[in-house]
Amino acid sequence: MVRDRLATFFGFDEHDTDLRTETIAGITTFLTMSYIVVVNPSILSAAIQVPGRTQTETIQMLAVVTIIAAAVATLMMAFYANRPFAQAPGLGLNAFFAFTVVLGLGVPWQTALAAVVVEGIIFILLTVAGAREYVIKLFPQPVKLGVGAGIGLFLGILGLQAMHVVAGDPSTFLQFNPQFANDPLAIISVIGLLLTFVLYAAGIPGSIVLGIAATTVASYAASALGFSALTEIEGGTLYTPATLTGDTTVTYSAAGYDITPLIGAFIDGFGNVDALGFSLIVFTFFFVDFFDTSGTLVGVGQVAGFLDEDGNFPDIDRPLLSDAVGTTVGGMIGTSTVTTYIESATGVEEGGRTGMTALVVALLFIASLALVPLAAAVPIHASHIALVVVAVLMLRNVTDIDWDDLSHAIPAGLTVFVMPFTFSIAYGIAAGIISYPIVKAGQGEWREVHPGQWVLAAAFVLYFVVRTSGIIGGAL
Repeated sequence: MVRDRLATFFGFDEHDTDLRTETIAGITTFLTMSYIVVVNPSILSAAIQVPGRTQTETIQMLAVVTIIAAAVATLMMAFYANRPFAQAPGLGLNAFFAFTVVLGLGVPWQTALAAVVVEGIIFILLTVAGAREYVIKLFPQPVKLGVGAGIGLFLGILGLQAMHVVAGDPSTFLQFNPQFANDPLAIISVIGLLLTFVLYAAGIPGSIVLGIAATTVASYAASALGFSALTEIEGGTLYTPATLTGDTTVTYSAAGYDITPLIGAFIDGFGNVDALGFSLIVFTFFFVDFFDTSGTLVGVGQVAGFLDEDGNFPDIDRPLLSDAVGTTVGGMIGTSTVTTYIESATGVEEGGRTGMTALVVALLFIASLALVPLAAAVPIHASHIALVVVAVLMLRNVTDIDWDDLSHAIPAGLTVFVMPFTFSIAYGIAAGIISYPIVKAGQGEWREVHPGQWVLAAAFVLYFVVRTSGIIGGAL
């Protein structure tokens, strides 16, 4: 029987789960990250121009490669790593790819893809050699314990922003939406959030999916009554490719599904490359992706109960290798760096504990190939309700931190709040790693600091110098 074979293969009994729980968890994760199917192409299309293709066709092609890269990496996560983590081209790195490297520095997009492939190959080699796992073990324990709560706050801001509860402000940077009472999207989002909390507190299985579904139905119903703002996300109704490009109709063509011009385009990127400039681009991709992925695995792994008593993630090399292969394949077929998604936490909170959750996510990505914008049918403000729910739940991780010991409290505290304030998991980890040996030395306990932790701190300082001093631009 298929159910029994899946239970045996993924080890449902060992992880105290079942097929229904894993399936709901996979659906939840997919719903919260499906926006990437349209957001990633909209960002990359600003830099990637395929000769002989219209912009709409290019966006469609990029949507297809986004789905393929996500499916390949997540399938490997399911069958090789047997972990409930989903992967796809990462936000932030795709913006760096498009706006900094290609548009800002004038680097051909093929060369940028070559840098992604090189980064992925380096990751594969380091993972096979055990170097990535070794580096992650060097993370100070308070940093590992602080990552989960930091990711929670990060998710909270992302969710509240999509729900129109918070808005930007030139003075305070962030504020409560001043138009909240006149914003139907915000009102329905908050009602949906409260409904989801009620369902979750009542212990109803699939509460997050039910909350997302209810909010989606309410949004479309209100839109049908004339409240068009309900489904307007960053200027585009339902984030479809056509609205992102300013067209009035959505058109799909066979050419948009033909991704052969993108496959292997990275090979052309190795021609006439400035070695120093190329190396610095690879370094930036590598550094951010390394610590983003590491932080996500440790933070979400803590929520799932995967970490051992020392705060280490057993067999972390397997999900790391899945990430590395995904990045390499992604670069080869025409998309930016693939990373593990923090939205995986939503599936974990729904009970996902095995690769079956990842398998469901991968299958849903593949299914969305039938109609590229299918994944965008759920409005972002509805799907991001899940992020706020999980954000609240992940804050409980701070109870594991020894707040009475300043050598723990300071690095952990910096990790927790620098992460959301800089919109970067890597920067939060950097704050904790740099501060840990310094505080330890200040307490006269410098002998307790592993030499590798000093090296990590120095590496982060070097990264910030390279990233913020204009060295990359100057080298190119």
